[in-house]
Amino acid sequence: MITAKKQIRLKRKIRVRKMLLSRSDLPRVMIVRSNQHFYAQIVDGTGKVLAAAGSSSAKTTTKANKTEQAKAVGVQLAAKAAKAKVAAVVLDRSFYRYHGRVKAFVESARTNGLKI
Repeated sequence: MITAKKQIRLKRKIRVRKMLLSRSDLPRVMIVRSNQHFYAQIVDGTGKVLAAAGSSSAKTTTKANKTEQAKAVGVQLAAKAAKAKVAAVVLDRSFYRYHGRVKAFVESARTNGLKI
């Protein structure tokens, strides 16, 4: 049985992904939040991962709060995207709302050269 909260999240995820895939041929940045970490990866239209970064890697400090970890992931992903020669992407935020860690990640990736 699907609870009301899960149903709302599923509807939001389908709505975001449908608009995203129908409007753009750019690679997409998929994000995943967990209780402890933040992950992001750039995926092209065929499903191939072009670049990936996460807060569980050694480059992020363990004493940083979750928002600071998301900012560090944005910096890492922007650097890896530059190496993979990816300049512009679209954000696939799934069912996450655009605030908090998601917003911090996007803003740090933008300031480090990734066009979202």
